Amino acid sequence: MTAADFSIYIVDDDAGVLKALSRLLRTVGYHVRTFNSPEVFLEQHDPTVPGCAIFDVAMPGLDGLQLQSALMAGGIERPVIFITGKGDIPTSVRAMKAGAVDFLTKPVQEDELLSAIARAAAKEAEVRNVRAEIDTIEAKLAKLTPREREVLSHVIAGRLNKQIAGDLGTVEKTVKVHRGRMMEKLGVRTVADLVRLAERAGIQPHQTP
Repeated sequence: MTAADFSIYIVDDDAGVLKALSRLLRTVGYHVRTFNSPEVFLEQHDPTVPGCAIFDVAMPGLDGLQLQSALMAGGIERPVIFITGKGDIPTSVRAMKAGAVDFLTKPVQEDELLSAIARAAAKEAEVRNVRAEIDTIEAKLAKLTPREREVLSHVIAGRLNKQIAGDLGTVEKTVKVHRGRMMEKLGVRTVADLVRLAERAGIQPHQTP
């Protein structure tokens, strides 16, 4: 991914900061959008666009940490870099614990900012890869019949075909057929691979009474 494919959202109530940072980042090649209001940012932000956000900590209305919390509450995993006019260790600790990429003090140094953005880009790419993997798994799971889904939960629990047949009130031969079709649809060959896939999708093993 090039800089032009990576959008940076800057939210700060200081027009001078918005102008300076956007000029710097556009010079490097990034696509930049600026907002002087957290509320406007939340209205116009597109979570499907690859990128990161730069939030001022102290703003009227929502502050930077509250803005980050609003994104997380909406299920949006956007990497965030915080900037502040004064070094506040307790606030920086809270920000980092909440998953911030970095916490920079104004005036922001160019090399520190670009380094933080590079880390944000790597983090964002990782999140998107994981999400794409889960979407692929869920698409495969959607192809399973209800009975194949039942067999899946029993297999990852370590149950043998004979035991599964007893649990489901059917014969072992039928379980083998369901199991084979289920494994084929999911694109796995071993139980170990099936267990890993199920873990990624958050599927729990069947609990035997």
